Amino acid sequence: MSVPVTILCGELGAGKTTLLSGLLEADERDIAVLVNDVGAVNVDADLVEARTDLTTGEEVLALENGCICCSLGGELSRSVIQLWKEHDFEYLVVEASGVGEPEPIARQFVRGPAGGPYDLDAVVTVVDARRFYDRFGDSAVDDPPTRQGTDETGSRPLADLLLEQVEFCDLLVMNKCDLVTDAERERVVALLETLQPRAEIVTTEYGDVDPAALLESERFDLEAAAESAGWKQAIHGDADHEESKAADPDTHEADHDHAETHDHRHDDHDHTHPQARYGIAVDTYHRRRPFHPKRFAALLANLPDGLVRAKGLCWIAGRERQAITMSYAGTETTLEVTGRWIASFSEQQQETYRQSQPELSWDDEWGDRETRLALIGRNLSMDDLQARLDDCLLTDAEMDADWSTFENPVPTGMGDTTTVVSDEQS
Repeated sequence: MSVPVTILCGELGAGKTTLLSGLLEADERDIAVLVNDVGAVNVDADLVEARTDLTTGEEVLALENGCICCSLGGELSRSVIQLWKEHDFEYLVVEASGVGEPEPIARQFVRGPAGGPYDLDAVVTVVDARRFYDRFGDSAVDDPPTRQGTDETGSRPLADLLLEQVEFCDLLVMNKCDLVTDAERERVVALLETLQPRAEIVTTEYGDVDPAALLESERFDLEAAAESAGWKQAIHGDADHEESKAADPDTHEADHDHAETHDHRHDDHDHTHPQARYGIAVDTYHRRRPFHPKRFAALLANLPDGLVRAKGLCWIAGRERQAITMSYAGTETTLEVTGRWIASFSEQQQETYRQSQPELSWDDEWGDRETRLALIGRNLSMDDLQARLDDCLLTDAEMDADWSTFENPVPTGMGDTTTVVSDEQS
């Protein structure tokens, strides 16, 4: 029989270890723990070992020197398989690094070698209510996130990683609720519901969570988790809207879809429309004209106050081959080359791709090149933001110019990134 697994994520200091230590004390099952920290010494592993009275430490496999889902991904699979072969236990908990993305870890237990002896039960993300409110819930970002320790993420903004952890999970544990007011708590819950409408939300203090909520809950579904982020649902909804209105030639391209989510299942709250209650808006931006690289970079350096999340694909002039993923969180935006536009391939390859993807939106002149972004904000004028984005598009005269002459900070190589810091939000 496969051993069930819970993956425990959350930023540094959110309370993962406190929660895990309490879980190990409260639950009578034989639980194996895999834990790693980003520092040279695995402090978290020491804490877990001490709290569980393990004399040899063999049941705690601490992976040092980085993020288990990135540079040590292979070691993760080998370690958990070795653990399964050499020890008898009923459950496995993987406490990921504070800079770890949960999706690559989860895939190793679903489609990797670890998927044989193990069955992924749930991905749990712990959120520090106070820090989350200060970072995303207020209208001003007074305390931008800073890095803690050395990690393997390069220039990836820490706030972006935090939202990745929120957006790919089955259960959100909103911890340290004693440090926020009732109104602040409600606002954080509403934001979390918007960012991840699929996940259940449990609010708590001092990491005190019923083990039944964390173990053998049978929450995990890889495909559902991969597509459940609020920004993805907004983009998918916009794409469906575009397809449905395509038959109407009088529909103007600038029309946009306002997406809302209504799946609210946290422990003791029932908000029918949290977005309306707290001024939270979800919108999409879709255009088939490229951004001018310099004007777009200038906008990213001066994004409006109240923007919580922006993510999606961008078409940027001078990068006709590269599909650029834009991801904004906190005060920083990353632009990363994540693929190629199908329209940049040979005609034969284009035809092959289009036959395999009949639903692909295609323009006779530009093919699949487009910008499609999801925008999530609080007390933010989406119309003003859309207008500012439109100002970044090439003019008619610029469309006829040589785009290679534009000053262009956008990366060109697959996986390369550029980070733009929004110093003065407006």
